[in-house]
Amino acid sequence: MRDKFIKWGIIILILVWVTALLIKAHYWIPILLTAIYALGIYNSFQTKHAILRNFPVLGYFRYFFEGISPEMQQYFIERETDGKPFPRNQRSAVYRRSKNISDTVPFGTQLEINQRKYEGIKHSIYAKSPKEELPRVWVGGEQCTQKYHASLFNISAMSFGSLSDRAQISLNRGAKKGGFYHNTGEGGISPYHLEGGDLCWQIGTGYFGCRDEEGKFSPEIFTKNATIPNVKMIEIKVSQGAKPGHGGVLPGAKNTPEIAAIRHVRPGMTIISPPSHSAFSDAAGLLKFVQLLRQLSGGKPVGFKLCIGDTKEFEDICVQMNVLKIYPDFITVDGAEGGTGAAPPEFSDGVGMPLEPALIFVNRTLKNFNLRDKVRIIASGKVLTSLDILRAIAMGADMCNNARGFMFALGCIQALRCNTNNCPTGVATQDKMLIKGLDVTDKSERVYHFHKNTLHTCNELIAAAGKDSYDEVDATMFMRGDEFDHLSDVYFPDILGNVKHKSTPY
Repeated sequence: MRDKFIKWGIIILILVWVTALLIKAHYWIPILLTAIYALGIYNSFQTKHAILRNFPVLGYFRYFFEGISPEMQQYFIERETDGKPFPRNQRSAVYRRSKNISDTVPFGTQLEINQRKYEGIKHSIYAKSPKEELPRVWVGGEQCTQKYHASLFNISAMSFGSLSDRAQISLNRGAKKGGFYHNTGEGGISPYHLEGGDLCWQIGTGYFGCRDEEGKFSPEIFTKNATIPNVKMIEIKVSQGAKPGHGGVLPGAKNTPEIAAIRHVRPGMTIISPPSHSAFSDAAGLLKFVQLLRQLSGGKPVGFKLCIGDTKEFEDICVQMNVLKIYPDFITVDGAEGGTGAAPPEFSDGVGMPLEPALIFVNRTLKNFNLRDKVRIIASGKVLTSLDILRAIAMGADMCNNARGFMFALGCIQALRCNTNNCPTGVATQDKMLIKGLDVTDKSERVYHFHKNTLHTCNELIAAAGKDSYDEVDATMFMRGDEFDHLSDVYFPDILGNVKHKSTPY
C-alpha cells in the first residue's frame, strides 16, 4: 500500500494540478491534496507507527475510530443491562434520582432473574409503612471523645486533582444540605472541600496536607488541619480496592500549580504515592498511628481503609487490638471492584478481594476476636443502589461509601477518560474550558437529591420486607438464584435418571 500510495499519489497530484491550471479553477483542492500527500510521504518513512507506515493516510481512520470507540459502544451497542463498569439502567436510575424526577421503569424487569447471579429481597405480606427519617449511625468508640452521627450513605474518597474544583464544591455543598460526609481523598483538604459540608479527611501514603519537606508525616501540620471544625472523621488509607499495593496516581497533566501547592509537591510531574506508609510497618505500628492521630485531632473518630488481600495480616491487626487495647473507630472495607481515576490494568483486574467476601471475612473476624462492638465497618466498592446498600449491611457493614454514583450525580457519563484530563463533563479534569460546563448550583442540588432519594428507597425496601429498623437487616432477608436451582431440583427432579434405569441394555 505504501509503494502504491507514493506512485499513484504523485501521478494523481500532477493531473489535478495540471487540470486546475488549465481551467483556472480554485486552487484549494490541489493545495489540500498536496498537503495530504506530503503528510503521507512523511508517514511512509517514519518508524514509530507501523499502521501509518504501511497505510500513510488511511491509517488515520483506525486511530479515529479507536478514539471514539467508547462512545460507539455506549450509544449504539450497549444494552440497558450490560454496560461496564455500570450498566445503563443503573446510571439512568442515578440520573433520575439526582434530578429528583420519577425513577420508575415500565413493563417489568430486564434482568435474567432465573439465573444463579440473581439476588433479591424477601418481601413480607405484612409490609410496613416506610419511615421518612433517613438512617444515621454513631461513629466513635470508647477511646473517642468527639463521636460523629454519620449518614448511612456518604461520599467516598475522591481527591481534588482527580476531580475538578467545581466538582468538589458541588459535592461538599450537597453534603452540607443533606447532612452526610464528604471524603477528601488522599490529596488533602483543599479550599473547595470547605463549603460547609462535613469531611472525612483521608491520610494516604504520601501524607498530602500533613507532610514535611521530606514527604514524611508531620504531627504539627496534621494537627492544624485535623482541628478544622468541618473535619469530623479521619481515615488512614492503607490500600485501595482498585489498586491495592499500589500508590495513588495523579497524572502530570492534572498536577496544576494550585494542586501542587496543596500537596506540597512540584507542579506538572506525575505524582505516584508510595505503596505503603513510612509512619508504620506492622499491625502494632498501624494501631499506634491510629491512637496518635486520635490524640492530635482532639479525640475525633479515626479509622483505616483497606482492601483485603492476605487475610492473616488482618487477623494480626485484630490480635494487636486486644494486646495493645487500641481500637480504631471504624474500618473501611474496599472491594477489588472499587473505582479509581488511574491504575495499571493488572491491579484493577487481578489484585484484591471483592467486597462481598471481604465484608463477610472482616465482620466474622472481628466477632471472633470479640471486637465487633468496638468498631464500625464501612463498605466501599460499587455500592451504588439502595439494594447494594442493604446487601452490604446484610454482610456486616454499618454504613456505606460511594464515589462513582455521586460522580454520575455530577453529570459523569462514564466516558472512561478520567486518567486523560479530557473528561467531557468537567468532573474528572483540570482543563479550565471543560470545567466551565459544570454548574455548581445545579450539581450540588443533584448530589443532595441522589443521596436523599437513594436512602428513601432503602427505607421503602426494608419496609417492604416487614422490618422496622436497619438493625434487623441480615442475610436471611435476601434470596439468590442458586436457591431457585435447588428448588428446581426438589420439585422438578431430573427425569434422565428414570430413562437410564428403564433403558434396555444392549
